[in-house]
Amino acid sequence: MAIEVFSRNECKFIVDNDIYKVMNERLLEYMEMDVYNKAHDFYTISNIYYDTKDNYLIRNSLSKPKYKEKLRLRAYGVPKENDKVFLEIKKKFNGLVNKRRTGIRLNEAYEFVDTGEKPELKHYMNKQVLNEIGYILKLYEVEPKLYLAYDRKAMLSKEDRGLRITFDTNIRTRRYDLKLEAGDYGEFLLEKGEWLMEVKAENNIPIWLSRLLSEYKVYKTSFSKYGKEYEKMLTKSKSSKEEMKKCLTQYSTQYQVQPQLVQQYL
Repeated sequence: MAIEVFSRNECKFIVDNDIYKVMNERLLEYMEMDVYNKAHDFYTISNIYYDTKDNYLIRNSLSKPKYKEKLRLRAYGVPKENDKVFLEIKKKFNGLVNKRRTGIRLNEAYEFVDTGEKPELKHYMNKQVLNEIGYILKLYEVEPKLYLAYDRKAMLSKEDRGLRITFDTNIRTRRYDLKLEAGDYGEFLLEKGEWLMEVKAENNIPIWLSRLLSEYKVYKTSFSKYGKEYEKMLTKSKSSKEEMKKCLTQYSTQYQVQPQLVQQYL
């Protein structure tokens, strides 16, 4: 059964293909593949992120407050309407990540978020998490904002089961067709050859891992998939506005009526 409530520290790193390959090999000295990766090199995670009409949740998150939260719907692969998915709250307070989620059918999740009415409690649901999500839906008037998917390779420590390292690639996003069952496609978020590496630890990072990161000069960075996409969207929007302004300026200059020409027709 999937873990539904947990707290941990998360460190993120952007690495290139060369670092990914060497880290992937060296980490296996201390770690083993996640159960999902024992049969396949990668498994796909797809998400719908919810936010207010004015994007309050992601704007607040990017301002780096002590406390922030996100609401998302998550599936493994592309689900059908009656498949089990996960509705999640991800909170962060003073650097500590707390994730709370409940199993739910896809159609039940859509109705819950749309109406704010909790579904009838089923054996695969977490009652407490449903109540917490219900509170968030009353607090914020949210709507689907972003589809975000990626392919993941995950490892677990052989000694400390609270230590998990993941590599995400082919991060793709779209702000249309905001249904998980609509298919797995979108624009790529990172440059070709870049990977997002995450170290997730319930306890302190072990010495061997600190030495390994230092040896290959892998440095911690601040990175949010949703945040990165939002910033990219704003940059693209600003660029489009500047191009439009430039176009309009050129147009108005080109077709500006000269006073001396007007006089000829008076």
